[in-house]
Amino acid sequence: MLVAGATGVLGGELARALAGAGARVALTGRDDGRLRAVAEELGGAPALAADAVDVEAVRTAVDAAAEALGGLDAVVVAWGVVAFGPAADADDAVTEELFAVNTLAPMSLVRAALPHLSDGGAVALLSAVVADAPTLGMAEYSASKAALSAWASVLRRELRRRRITVLDVRPPHVDTGLVDRALAGSPPRLPEGHDRAEVVAAVLDGLREGAREVVLDPAQQRLVRR
Repeated sequence: MLVAGATGVLGGELARALAGAGARVALTGRDDGRLRAVAEELGGAPALAADAVDVEAVRTAVDAAAEALGGLDAVVVAWGVVAFGPAADADDAVTEELFAVNTLAPMSLVRAALPHLSDGGAVALLSAVVADAPTLGMAEYSASKAALSAWASVLRRELRRRRITVLDVRPPHVDTGLVDRALAGSPPRLPEGHDRAEVVAAVLDGLREGAREVVLDPAQQRLVRR
Protein backbone atom coordinates (compact mmCIF):
# COMPACT_ATOMS: atom_id res chain seq x y z
CA MET A 1 0.00 0.00 0.00
CA LEU A 2 1.32 3.42 -0.96
CA VAL A 3 0.53 6.54 1.09
CA ALA A 4 1.23 9.79 -0.77
CA GLY A 5 1.49 12.89 1.38
CA ALA A 6 2.86 10.89 4.30
CA THR A 7 4.83 13.90 5.56
CA GLY A 8 1.64 15.84 6.23
CA VAL A 9 -0.25 15.60 9.51
CA LEU A 10 -3.20 13.62 8.18
CA GLY A 11 -1.13 11.58 5.72
CA GLY A 12 1.29 10.61 8.47
CA GLU A 13 -1.53 9.55 10.78
CA LEU A 14 -3.07 7.49 8.00
CA ALA A 15 0.25 5.78 7.32
CA ARG A 16 0.70 4.94 11.00
CA ALA A 17 -2.86 3.64 11.32
CA LEU A 18 -2.60 1.50 8.20
CA ALA A 19 0.70 0.02 9.36
CA GLY A 20 -0.80 -0.56 12.80
CA ALA A 21 -3.67 -2.43 11.16
CA GLY A 22 -1.19 -4.79 9.52
CA ALA A 23 -0.71 -3.22 6.08
CA ARG A 24 2.70 -3.17 4.45
CA VAL A 25 3.13 0.51 3.73
CA ALA A 26 5.36 2.46 1.34
CA LEU A 27 5.56 6.23 1.61
CA THR A 28 6.08 9.30 -0.50
CA GLY A 29 6.01 13.00 0.37
CA ARG A 30 7.81 16.22 -0.43
CA ASP A 31 9.95 16.65 2.71
CA ASP A 32 12.72 14.05 2.59
CA GLY A 33 13.75 14.49 6.24
CA ARG A 34 10.25 14.12 7.60
CA LEU A 35 9.57 11.25 5.22
CA ARG A 36 12.57 9.33 6.52
CA ALA A 37 11.48 9.97 10.10
CA VAL A 38 8.02 8.50 9.43
CA ALA A 39 9.57 5.57 7.57
CA GLU A 40 11.87 4.79 10.49
CA GLU A 41 8.94 5.06 12.89
CA LEU A 42 7.21 2.39 10.81
CA GLY A 43 10.16 0.03 10.98
CA GLY A 44 11.99 1.11 7.87
CA ALA A 45 9.06 1.36 5.45
CA PRO A 46 10.07 1.92 1.81
CA ALA A 47 10.07 5.65 1.13
CA LEU A 48 11.01 7.96 -1.70
CA ALA A 49 10.57 11.72 -1.63
CA ALA A 50 8.69 13.38 -4.49
CA ASP A 51 7.08 16.75 -5.03
CA ALA A 52 3.43 16.28 -5.94
CA VAL A 53 3.72 18.44 -9.06
CA ASP A 54 6.82 16.66 -10.41
CA VAL A 55 5.19 14.04 -12.62
CA GLU A 56 8.36 12.05 -13.30
CA ALA A 57 9.38 12.02 -9.62
CA VAL A 58 5.91 10.84 -8.64
CA ARG A 59 5.98 8.06 -11.23
CA THR A 60 9.41 7.00 -9.99
CA ALA A 61 8.13 6.90 -6.40
CA VAL A 62 5.12 4.80 -7.42
CA ASP A 63 7.29 2.34 -9.36
CA ALA A 64 9.74 2.08 -6.45
CA ALA A 65 6.91 1.41 -3.99
CA ALA A 66 5.46 -1.30 -6.21
CA GLU A 67 8.85 -2.94 -6.61
CA ALA A 68 9.56 -2.84 -2.86
CA LEU A 69 6.16 -4.29 -1.97
CA GLY A 70 5.81 -6.72 -4.86
CA GLY A 71 2.88 -4.76 -6.28
CA LEU A 72 0.21 -2.52 -4.78
CA ASP A 73 -3.13 -3.40 -3.29
CA ALA A 74 -4.12 0.16 -2.37
CA VAL A 75 -3.11 3.79 -2.85
CA VAL A 76 -4.00 6.59 -0.43
CA VAL A 77 -3.47 10.17 -1.64
CA ALA A 78 -3.40 12.86 1.05
CA TRP A 79 -1.89 15.80 -0.82
CA GLY A 80 -3.29 19.29 -0.46
CA VAL A 81 -2.69 23.04 -0.41
CA VAL A 82 -5.12 25.88 0.26
CA ALA A 83 -5.52 29.57 -0.53
CA PHE A 84 -8.02 32.19 0.58
CA GLY A 85 -9.56 35.37 -0.77
CA PRO A 86 -12.31 36.65 -3.08
CA ALA A 87 -12.64 34.79 -6.37
CA ALA A 88 -12.40 38.03 -8.35
CA ASP A 89 -9.00 38.80 -6.80
CA ALA A 90 -7.42 35.36 -7.11
CA ASP A 91 -3.88 35.24 -8.47
CA ASP A 92 -3.57 33.06 -11.57
CA ALA A 93 -0.34 31.45 -10.40
CA VAL A 94 -1.87 30.54 -7.04
CA THR A 95 -4.92 29.07 -8.76
CA GLU A 96 -2.69 26.99 -11.01
CA GLU A 97 -0.81 25.60 -8.02
CA LEU A 98 -4.05 24.75 -6.22
CA PHE A 99 -5.22 22.68 -9.17
CA ALA A 100 -1.76 21.22 -9.76
CA VAL A 101 -1.48 19.85 -6.21
CA ASN A 102 -5.12 19.18 -5.28
CA THR A 103 -6.39 17.85 -8.61
CA LEU A 104 -3.82 17.08 -11.27
CA ALA A 105 -1.20 15.47 -9.00
CA PRO A 106 -3.58 12.89 -7.47
CA MET A 107 -4.84 12.03 -10.96
CA SER A 108 -1.27 11.56 -12.20
CA LEU A 109 -0.27 9.40 -9.25
CA VAL A 110 -3.30 7.15 -9.59
CA ARG A 111 -2.68 6.72 -13.32
CA ALA A 112 0.90 5.72 -12.54
CA ALA A 113 -0.30 3.28 -9.88
CA LEU A 114 -3.08 1.55 -11.81
CA PRO A 115 -0.79 -0.82 -13.78
CA HIS A 116 0.63 -2.01 -10.44
CA LEU A 117 -2.69 -2.13 -8.59
CA SER A 118 -4.17 -5.57 -8.09
CA ASP A 119 -7.74 -6.28 -9.15
CA GLY A 120 -9.95 -5.89 -6.12
CA GLY A 121 -7.61 -3.22 -4.74
CA ALA A 122 -8.44 0.32 -3.67
CA VAL A 123 -7.74 3.99 -4.24
CA ALA A 124 -8.53 6.55 -1.51
CA LEU A 125 -8.50 10.24 -2.38
CA LEU A 126 -8.58 12.89 0.35
CA SER A 127 -10.87 15.62 -0.93
CA ALA A 128 -12.87 17.97 1.31
CA VAL A 129 -16.41 18.97 2.25
CA VAL A 130 -16.01 22.07 0.04
CA ALA A 131 -16.35 19.75 -2.96
CA ASP A 132 -20.05 19.61 -2.04
CA ALA A 133 -20.36 22.98 -0.30
CA PRO A 134 -18.22 25.64 -2.03
CA THR A 135 -17.17 28.19 0.55
CA LEU A 136 -16.91 31.97 0.35
CA GLY A 137 -13.32 33.10 0.26
CA MET A 138 -12.26 29.62 -0.91
CA ALA A 139 -13.62 29.46 -4.45
CA GLU A 140 -10.51 28.10 -6.16
CA TYR A 141 -9.78 25.58 -3.39
CA SER A 142 -13.42 24.45 -3.50
CA ALA A 143 -13.25 24.08 -7.28
CA SER A 144 -10.02 22.05 -7.14
CA LYS A 145 -11.55 19.62 -4.67
CA ALA A 146 -14.84 19.40 -6.59
CA ALA A 147 -12.89 18.54 -9.74
CA LEU A 148 -11.04 15.73 -7.93
CA SER A 149 -14.33 14.39 -6.58
CA ALA A 150 -15.91 14.41 -10.05
CA TRP A 151 -12.90 12.58 -11.48
CA ALA A 152 -13.10 9.96 -8.73
CA SER A 153 -16.75 9.34 -9.57
CA VAL A 154 -15.94 8.58 -13.22
CA LEU A 155 -12.84 6.54 -12.35
CA ARG A 156 -14.92 4.37 -10.02
CA ARG A 157 -17.30 3.45 -12.83
CA GLU A 158 -14.51 2.85 -15.31
CA LEU A 159 -12.69 0.47 -12.94
CA ARG A 160 -15.78 -1.55 -12.06
CA ARG A 161 -14.65 -4.58 -14.06
CA ARG A 162 -11.45 -4.70 -12.04
CA ARG A 163 -13.44 -4.42 -8.80
CA ILE A 164 -11.20 -1.56 -7.64
CA THR A 165 -12.66 0.55 -4.84
CA VAL A 166 -12.39 4.30 -5.38
CA LEU A 167 -13.01 5.98 -2.04
CA ASP A 168 -13.69 9.72 -2.13
CA VAL A 169 -13.08 11.13 1.37
CA ARG A 170 -14.73 14.53 1.90
CA PRO A 171 -14.31 15.45 5.58
CA PRO A 172 -15.14 18.83 7.09
CA HIS A 173 -12.38 21.17 8.23
CA VAL A 174 -9.66 19.23 10.04
CA ASP A 175 -6.97 21.04 12.02
CA THR A 176 -3.73 19.96 10.33
CA GLY A 177 -2.00 23.33 10.18
CA LEU A 178 -2.77 23.61 6.47
CA VAL A 179 -4.47 27.00 6.87
CA ASP A 180 -1.29 28.36 8.46
CA ARG A 181 0.61 27.44 5.28
CA ALA A 182 -1.88 28.96 2.83
CA LEU A 183 -0.54 29.94 -0.57
CA ALA A 184 -2.37 33.26 -0.28
CA GLY A 185 -4.83 35.17 1.88
CA SER A 186 -6.21 34.72 5.37
CA PRO A 187 -8.83 32.10 6.24
CA PRO A 188 -12.46 33.00 6.85
CA ARG A 189 -13.95 31.96 10.15
CA LEU A 190 -13.73 28.18 10.15
CA PRO A 191 -15.52 25.70 12.39
CA GLU A 192 -13.62 23.83 15.05
CA GLY A 193 -11.47 21.16 13.48
CA HIS A 194 -13.11 17.77 13.15
CA ASP A 195 -11.59 14.88 15.08
CA ARG A 196 -8.64 13.61 13.03
CA ALA A 197 -8.84 10.18 14.62
CA GLU A 198 -12.40 9.83 13.32
CA VAL A 199 -11.28 10.79 9.83
CA VAL A 200 -8.48 8.23 9.90
CA ALA A 201 -10.77 5.50 11.23
CA ALA A 202 -13.37 6.29 8.57
CA VAL A 203 -10.79 5.97 5.82
CA LEU A 204 -9.61 2.59 7.11
CA ASP A 205 -13.17 1.33 7.49
CA GLY A 206 -14.08 2.65 4.05
CA LEU A 207 -11.17 0.77 2.49
CA ARG A 208 -12.11 -2.44 4.29
CA GLU A 209 -15.77 -2.16 3.26
CA GLY A 210 -15.23 -1.06 -0.32
CA ALA A 211 -17.18 2.15 0.29
CA ARG A 212 -17.60 4.85 -2.35
CA GLU A 213 -17.29 7.89 -0.10
CA VAL A 214 -16.81 9.22 3.39
CA VAL A 215 -18.92 12.30 4.13
CA LEU A 216 -20.24 14.24 7.11
CA ASP A 217 -23.75 13.46 8.33
CA PRO A 218 -24.89 16.99 9.27
CA ALA A 219 -27.62 15.74 11.60
CA GLN A 220 -25.25 13.64 13.70
CA GLN A 221 -22.07 15.65 13.00
CA ARG A 222 -20.15 12.45 12.38
CA LEU A 223 -18.59 10.86 9.36
CA VAL A 224 -20.49 8.15 7.52
CA ARG A 225 -19.47 5.72 4.80
CA ARG A 226 -21.65 4.84 1.87
